[in-house]
Parts: sequence; C-alpha cells; structure tokens
Amino acid sequence: MKHVIFGESHGSAIGVVLEQVPAGLELNIEEIAREMARRAPGKNPLSTARKEADVPHILSGFFQGKTTGAPLCAIIENTDQHSRDYEKNRYLARPGHADYAGYVRYRGCNDYRGGGHFSGRLTAPLVFAGAVAKQILALKGISIGAHIRQISNVGDTPFTNDETPLTAELLHEIGTKAFPVLDDDRGTEMQMEILAAKEAQDSVGGIIECGVLGLPAGIGAPDFGCNVEGIFAQHMFAIPAVKGIAFGAGFGFVGMKGSQANDPIYMEGSQVKTRTNFNGGVNGGISNGMPVLFDVAIRPTPSIAQEQDTIDLAAQANAKLRIEGRHDPCIVHRAVPVIEAAAALATCELLGI
Repeated sequence: MKHVIFGESHGSAIGVVLEQVPAGLELNIEEIAREMARRAPGKNPLSTARKEADVPHILSGFFQGKTTGAPLCAIIENTDQHSRDYEKNRYLARPGHADYAGYVRYRGCNDYRGGGHFSGRLTAPLVFAGAVAKQILALKGISIGAHIRQISNVGDTPFTNDETPLTAELLHEIGTKAFPVLDDDRGTEMQMEILAAKEAQDSVGGIIECGVLGLPAGIGAPDFGCNVEGIFAQHMFAIPAVKGIAFGAGFGFVGMKGSQANDPIYMEGSQVKTRTNFNGGVNGGISNGMPVLFDVAIRPTPSIAQEQDTIDLAAQANAKLRIEGRHDPCIVHRAVPVIEAAAALATCELLGI
C-alpha cells in the first residue's frame, strides 16, 4: 500500500493519496476522527495556539461505507494560517529547520510560509493514512501503540518492564490518554518540563517508544529493501523532527555482555518465544514473532522565540533572527499518533499490503 502526501502548511489544504487499498474495507470513520484528534493542535498550553479541526474529507476510493479499491484520497483544510508571521523573515533561514536546505534544493521556489511542505502540519494526512492502515492490520491480529518514553530528562516506565505485560489492551488504553504515558505521575513532571521551556522561550525534545504486536515470525529479509529495521527506519525518518531510531536495547547494547544481551528462546505450547526482548523482535532483519519495539528520538522544536544567529538568503550575509508566531514548545506528545501511523504503514509494506 503506497501513499503520497501533498500540500503545504499554509496552503488551502493538505492531503494524502493511498494506493492499493484493499476493496471492501469497512472504514470506521469515528476511529479515524479519534486518531486525528490525538494529533490536532490548539488544545492546551503544551501545544501551538493554531487551531485546526483536522477533519478529513474523503474525495475518492470510498463508497457506501466501504473502500472501492480505487486510490483513497483525503484532504484536510487549513483554516487558521497566519502567513504574515513569516513574511518579514522570508529570507532569514531558521536554524534547525529545512529553510536553507530547501531553498538550495528547490532553487528558492519552495513555500516558506510555516515551513511549507517541510512542516509538521503535513503529519495530519499521515495520521489519516496510518489510521486506515491500522484498521487493515487489526483484521490480521496486529496492534500498534506508542507512549512518551522521555521528555527532556524525565522518563516514563518502558514497555519492557516486569510489572505490566505488553498487550493490545494496554496499547489501546494508552492511546485514549490526553498525555500518553504509562506512569501518570511522570507524565505530570514531563508537562512541567514543557511549560518551563515555554516560559523560557525555548523548547524540549524527547523519545517515543513504539510497539507492534502480532507481527508473525519470518517477515523481512537481511538485505537492503526488505529488512524489518530498515523499512521501519525509512518511514520514521520521513517524519519531521525525527533524528534517531533504536530497536530493543538499542545503544544500551554497548554496556551489556553477550550473556545479558541474548534473548533466551523457549517453547510455550506450540509457540516459540523469548524470555527477554532486547533485540526488539528482530534478528537478522527478520521478525522473530516477539513484539517489534523501537525508540524514536524527537528533536526539540526548532522554532523558538529567543534571538538566534542565521543568514539572510537574499543578501548572502549574516543576520539575527527572532521568530514570532505560534509554535509548540514540545511536539513529542502530539507526535505519538504520528509515529504509530508511520509504524502501521511500515508494517503494511512488510506484509505486502
């Protein structure tokens, strides 16, 4: 199932085209709306003040409650743009953004308003596509969910803990929370970190941990193009602000011995399982039947109100920049459904859907 996202942050609309969607799928529109609402801006002081309803309008590929097999196209209108906030700084490249790289790549023709096609606004249609993918995967017994693993230096309980088993029910429960963490007390501390950064005209980043349950063993391949970790990584790095991904213990392997890092294998009835899951459900680029677990690093929001050094692209000279407008002091909590959406699309690709 292939997808193409189109539009710009301050254009009239953004959207997505999904190809090869199976015909006859009864889409749960209410569930899609719930997923969209999880990502939507303007709901609390932790996010940008930009208010968008983020209601997707399906233009094709859906008829009488079912997918038709034709390309599924949906658009989401942009209704609360403040383009004037960007006009006076048109040629001042924002540090941490794609302004300079995009200016060079597209010879100055890219839409600079709100980051144009590079904006996190484009993750809204990605969530729509992922919500459709999730419903397809649910029919195959595959569940996907994520939580905020860390914001700044405050960490949540990981999925791999001794007290709470990782189940589809747990993933669903976390997905219903306004601030998706396992430990709500740590979640409150995280929110305080975000508000403190906002007060200081700064921003913070964090880590999102994602789990894919029900992916059968034997999916993937060791080579480029079919590797489980490679496919997931490709989808994750297409999300703005993602700067790293680690599977299972990830960089924690550096401090482990082989006797600690290996996942002991055992039989449970007719099923093969591992007693630990440090390898994140993947060996040799192939799924081993255990939950696929990975952490995604989200950088601090680059649009901050503090004065920064930059260049004037028109004058080709050094300059100072003070960003005005409405920006998130942290995007991690809003990025959780985005990571889930990308994971769902990656899983569909691995399964040949």
